[in-house]
Amino acid sequence: MNQEKNYTIPFIALISLFFMWGFMTVIVDAFVPRLKEVFELTQLRANMVQSAWFSAYGLISIPAGLLISKIDYKKGIITGLIICGIGCLLFIPAASTRTFFFFLLALFTLASGITILQVGANPFVAVLGPERTASSRLNFAQTFNAFGTFIAPVFAVTYLLSDDIKTSDEIDGLTSVAKEIYYAHEAAAVQGPFLYIALFFIFMALAFILIKLPKILSDDSDIKSSYLDFVKYKNLWMGMIGIFVYVGAEVAIGTNLISYFLSMELDKVVPQNSFMNSIATFVSRTFKGKDISEIDAKGIVGTFVIFYWGGAMIGRLIGTFLTKAFQPGKVLASFTLGAIVLILGTMTGGGLFSMWTALAIGLFNSIMFPTIFTLAIDGLGDFKPKASGLLCTSIVGGAIIPPLFGLSADLLGWKLAFIIPILCYTYIMMYGLTAKKQ
Repeated sequence: MNQEKNYTIPFIALISLFFMWGFMTVIVDAFVPRLKEVFELTQLRANMVQSAWFSAYGLISIPAGLLISKIDYKKGIITGLIICGIGCLLFIPAASTRTFFFFLLALFTLASGITILQVGANPFVAVLGPERTASSRLNFAQTFNAFGTFIAPVFAVTYLLSDDIKTSDEIDGLTSVAKEIYYAHEAAAVQGPFLYIALFFIFMALAFILIKLPKILSDDSDIKSSYLDFVKYKNLWMGMIGIFVYVGAEVAIGTNLISYFLSMELDKVVPQNSFMNSIATFVSRTFKGKDISEIDAKGIVGTFVIFYWGGAMIGRLIGTFLTKAFQPGKVLASFTLGAIVLILGTMTGGGLFSMWTALAIGLFNSIMFPTIFTLAIDGLGDFKPKASGLLCTSIVGGAIIPPLFGLSADLLGWKLAFIIPILCYTYIMMYGLTAKKQ
């Protein structure tokens, strides 16, 4: 095909999107402990931040699939980038007013733009080449998503988690002048980073206007099928459940790592261990110019979250080759088994062992989303935009499972709460073993 000569540049452009939504998803994770302190939230209410973010997938994905079916992938991606920029800009008044609802609105708007990008970019990457290597190709693209999640914790520790946040009683004890100075400092800590991110999204939208993307939908693709046709495809509807529980489990773990580590008082253990102290000190001095003694407890343990997301990046690189050499479903089942073993390790262990087994789960999470996604859309032809919308709708699991995990932690404790992700991974393992070519 003539289009083949255009695949390299479109692919490079698309993987930049994977980087950005990975980066932004983890920035939202970092927002949970910060907003928990600012608004003095319970663990359940803190996880509602993720509900605001991931509910956008449930509400926007199907409209996004329809939009892309009508206007094609390129215009859909540009629309998503512009909405992302608007969402970032909304953090500026949200930080100024210190209104929890305003933060949730900004998160929902940003997530709506990210949703449109995911609905467009995932199937686009899958079809830019032979279908038999779609899982490998999407795993490679998702490596850049994982790179974004790897970089984001460092950004979060530097800009969002490094300062002390006062309780309402402490704020009430300040003079009016000191209170205004504190509020201004708090607002600036959020406004500056999100302003720069907004400008970057707008720049990317302008870049995509200039980039040529191959047309991959037939002219009458929108009238050939209905969303109700998903019931015909077992791999698709089972994959929808798989995406739901995978995202829920990954987000529940990633969002709560900092709070989980603090519950084990690892912020006191890390400075006393020479190896752990050297890691935290290196990150703090490199990116903040401060010694570990100058950052708060969140910043100390938050430093290590990079290993959770860094593991996902390494795992996706490995998965790129494994899913090309072996049946993707079997690779998926093997990785989910590894995740379950690690969860059992962190549940039964303690101290630094419990910390590292929790962080290592990221390595085994790595290939789950792209592999489930490509198994689910395999052989669907022009139904892929709608199938992608349905699969991205299932990302709403990130709005439902983390609050359940948080509620379980409040009621039963952190260790027993990990039973929830174990159940999620068990379903994914079953899907990997039973998914067949359509």
